Amino acid sequence: MKGLIVCAGKGSRLRPFTLSRPKTMIPVANKAILFYEIEKLANEGIRDIGIVIHPSQEAMIYEEAGDGEKFGVTLTYLYQNEPKGIADAVAVAEGFIQGSDFILMLGDNLVKEPLGPLMDQMITAEACILLTKVANPQQFGVAEINGDEIVRLVEKPLYPKSNLVIVGVYAFKSGIFDQIRNLTASARGELEITDAIQRLIDRNSKVAFVTTNQNVSDVGNTERWLEANIWMMDDVCQGGNVISSESTLINCILHEPVIIGPGCRLENCTIGPYVSIMSGTHLDDCIIDHSILLRDITISGTGKSIISSSILGDKVCISGSGEPFAKGRFILGDLSQFSWMES
Repeated sequence: MKGLIVCAGKGSRLRPFTLSRPKTMIPVANKAILFYEIEKLANEGIRDIGIVIHPSQEAMIYEEAGDGEKFGVTLTYLYQNEPKGIADAVAVAEGFIQGSDFILMLGDNLVKEPLGPLMDQMITAEACILLTKVANPQQFGVAEINGDEIVRLVEKPLYPKSNLVIVGVYAFKSGIFDQIRNLTASARGELEITDAIQRLIDRNSKVAFVTTNQNVSDVGNTERWLEANIWMMDDVCQGGNVISSESTLINCILHEPVIIGPGCRLENCTIGPYVSIMSGTHLDDCIIDHSILLRDITISGTGKSIISSSILGDKVCISGSGEPFAKGRFILGDLSQFSWMES
């Protein structure tokens, strides 16, 4: 079985952060989403993985992921030149798949559920979809089921017949390419993978499903990014903190979980809970909770003002004199600066 990760989307809802990095390279608990997906496939023994990207993403993704050697896999880069939908992205991989069964993962999804149960279903099914129960299914693609098979997929129905929704992880036999070739664009101008799966259902092919009650996240906007960071930090930290030996902390209070990467210096700070800091960051006299800090950030002089539920991009600088707010939320892209002076 092969793996396929679709990464070519623009990530417009995650701007300004995706102006300088592909969405799949957004870090959660200090690791790129793409790396979690590669590792998940590798953990199931899948060693041949295709990554569908836009040509503009190649330099950064290849610089970070390389040929897959550090993950123990072989990565093949495939190109979707225009954003024509998930099914179109899958179509460009037909030559790579070469008739194999394969696991498809969307490049902005984090899933705790192991992939083995989906793979097992492929003994008898043409496709298998990972589903989860939600309280608001009308906001998602909904699966209507009968026994152990899916009988219909409906995108954002006004009156859903099920509370089971599509997560973004699929297993397919290579026959899915025949269905994709016969698709027409949806109302939003894209080739939809759900339409290709519905074509299988309409031809009486078995489309199975696996239901997960474990954490899943579509990291499609800043709110979901912060939510994903919380549950992934719980998973990574296991009730403690993860602090690089290459960082220095002086007179700091940490409320677990906290992750601090290499090359950081923190002095007179209160950090956490749920704060991840990547690398090269200098913090002095500040309080931060429930936030994501990327690389080479400088914060000084915020005193008892609390920075909370914030996302700070590379080389952000926050400085001040005095305490202008009790608790503030910042969503600041790379190279942003914010400062004040007490009057």
